[in-house]
Parts: sequence; structure tokens; C-alpha cells
Amino acid sequence: MREMLEYLGIKSIEELFEDIPEEIRIDGLNLPPAKEEMEVEMEIKKILEKNKSFFDMPHFLPIIKPHYIPAAVEEIVGRQEFYTSYTPYQPEASQGILQAMFEYQSVVCELTGMDVANVSMYDSATALAEACLMAYRIKKKKKILIPSNIFWNKKSVLKNYAKGVGLEIVEVGINKDGKMNLDMDEEDVSAIYIENPNFFGVIDNRYKEIQEMKERLDAMLIVGTDPLYLTIFNPPSKYGADIVIGEGYFGNPLNFGGPLLGIFACKKEHVRQMPGKIVGATVDANGNRAFCMTLQTREQHIRRSKATSNICSNEALLCIAFLAYTAVLGRSGLRKVAIKNMENAKYMANELEKIGFLLPYKNFFNEFVAISPIKAEKLNEQLLEKGIHGGLIIDEYIKNGILFGVTEMHSKNTMDEAVKKMKEILEEENETAK
Repeated sequence: MREMLEYLGIKSIEELFEDIPEEIRIDGLNLPPAKEEMEVEMEIKKILEKNKSFFDMPHFLPIIKPHYIPAAVEEIVGRQEFYTSYTPYQPEASQGILQAMFEYQSVVCELTGMDVANVSMYDSATALAEACLMAYRIKKKKKILIPSNIFWNKKSVLKNYAKGVGLEIVEVGINKDGKMNLDMDEEDVSAIYIENPNFFGVIDNRYKEIQEMKERLDAMLIVGTDPLYLTIFNPPSKYGADIVIGEGYFGNPLNFGGPLLGIFACKKEHVRQMPGKIVGATVDANGNRAFCMTLQTREQHIRRSKATSNICSNEALLCIAFLAYTAVLGRSGLRKVAIKNMENAKYMANELEKIGFLLPYKNFFNEFVAISPIKAEKLNEQLLEKGIHGGLIIDEYIKNGILFGVTEMHSKNTMDEAVKKMKEILEEENETAK
């Protein structure tokens, strides 16, 4: 200890902390006594035993839902060439990872109908925020229009990003059909953000009206979407999208909600304003096909004033999982999964309707709103006691509204069991009321 202090040129440990004000210093950390490695491992196992997987406790939460991941995907992602790699600054030593990123971009472009995609954002929330900043750089106008019914984490992240440049976030109301009102009359608008399917799971096929709104407001159109939805429905390019964002969950497990992968794609004409990184295909000195980083508009690579974003450490491993999942399933496989998601959601919604739930919106993908006959919070609490986690309560939008998420992982038996237990709860409540 004395040698360390002498090397640092100080006389005591206290000198290390002299720059920290006295009033915020603490005496120490309230930690338990030290344990041997085996004891620590046993303790961690006890804690982990409290966790409930989807198979232990089926859930119907939306947004981040369980999807089946083929074993081949995990095998590919687990290869050390991918698992341990970092940003490929040296292309001569990184052709494998660079090609994988290039192929990921190609898949995203094919799904979205956009000309170019980057190698991801952190998640869909940061992708939305970066898209709005990008629109502002292009249009130089202060307003961003968003639907009032977007997931609150997106809204919060967007407002944090917008604050620094003084953007005004304007929330647009929702029509009776669950879709965003397109008849707004605003000026000084840089971008309109719509979701398809939206937060309520509703599919929006007003392609002509959306394009007319964009042209009328002279603004960029940002579309938030689900990549699985895009395997069977028209891409956002069909209705004039300038930027497309989304959550790239393909091949990535839930992991308590993260890490996530933010999809980001745009028209070629806007590529110079795109945040993040782009991998391009070229040829080497011998004329062989090669890959390299072609766009890195981060402040450490160019002048700070020219940087489009400080996002740098992208979700590369998650991109490879996304790519592997897409490659393993193929075009027809992805469509089968998407169709199965819709069929399961329709089945679950119909069964809930039979026991007294109301369905305000009929045209949905794999998420839907159902209005509970009793207080939604009470229903979820009692359902949890029966070993099932219900949907997401959305009282702030619809009284006693619950947003259910259903995927190919929800078997008919799982859905029937959940509906059966909800029916029991409703019957018990009716008996109590009598």
C-alpha cells in the first residue's frame, strides 16, 4: 500500500477523494461479508430460481414478445469470429464480420423497401429519436408530429433528444378506428411519424391518404414498423416513407427486455445525413470482392460539427442474429411465421370476445386491444395468481383496455388455458357482485 501511495505522490487514501465534496461522501458500502466462489455461485442460483420463463408462466405482453429461435441461429451467433469481434476498423482482418453486416443491411433494405440501411441503432426508441434529428437536419423545421398512442419509452427518449436542439414534439390524436388522425393542419413540420402496425396493433392501409398528408405538410415521413409484419404486407416505401425504423428482434432472445436492435433505413438521397455506420461492397487491389466501412459519421471520425450522431458501438452481434434467423427461415419461412402470428392473435381475440371482452379494433397483426369486463388491474392480478401474466394495461388510452401480444409461441392449449382462467375470474367476480 505504501509503495502505491508513494508512486501516486500522495500520503494517504483520503487524498484520492479530496476533490469529492464532504457532504456527498459516504462511510462505506453496506455489503455482506465476503464469500468463497462456490458460495457466491450457490447464492446466485437461489436468486435465479425466482425467475419464471415463458414456459413456466406464459405471458401475453406486447412490444417484446417471445419468438422461437432455431438452434442454428444460436450456433452461428456463438462462433468466436462473431461473438468476440468489435468494430471492424481493419477491413483486411475483418472480412467475415463486414460481409455479415453488409448482408444484414441488404435484408433490412429488402424488407423495408428503402435504398440503404445502417448497421443498427441501440433500439427502436433511439432509432426514432435519431430519425427525427435527421429530418430536422434536412428540413430545418422545428415541429415533429407523432401519434399520441406510442409506447412511452419511445416518447420519453424522443423528448430527451429533441430538447437539445429545441424541437417541438406535437402529439396527434387517434381516430375512433384506432388510427392516427391525418387531417392535421400544422406548419413548420420537419417530420411526421406513424406506426404500422401501431401501438394498438392496428394495421394502417391508408396509403394514398398518408402520402397526401406528407406532401401537404412538406415534411419527411418516418414509419415505425415490425419486420415480421413486412414479410406479408406492403413495405413503407409503398406509401412514401423517407425513413423506416423498427425493433430488430429476429433471432434475439428476450433477456428481460434487452439488449435490443434498432432498425434504421432511408432513401439514398438522404444517406449523408444518416446516423451510425454503413458497410459497403468494393474490390481489393487484386480485383476480388471485398467489404469495408463506407460511412462513419461519428464525431471521433470527422469534425464534430459534421457528425450526425454519437451512436457508435452498434448492436453488431444482434444484427448477425437477425441475419442468421432470416437466412435459416428464408422468405417462405418468415411468411409462415407471420401468418401463424396473425392466426393466433385472431384466435385469442375471438375467444376473449366469447367470454365478454370487447374488441374496439378488428384489423390487427399480432397485438390487439381488448376491453376487460372488470377492472383491468384486478383481472391481471388474479390471473398472475393463477400462473399467467396477462397483457399490458393501457388505461391511459382506453378504460380497462389491455394490449395483448400473441406469437407463434402461444400454442392453442396455452391460449385456451389463459382464456379459461380469465373466464373463471369473471364468473367469480359476478358471483361476488350478486
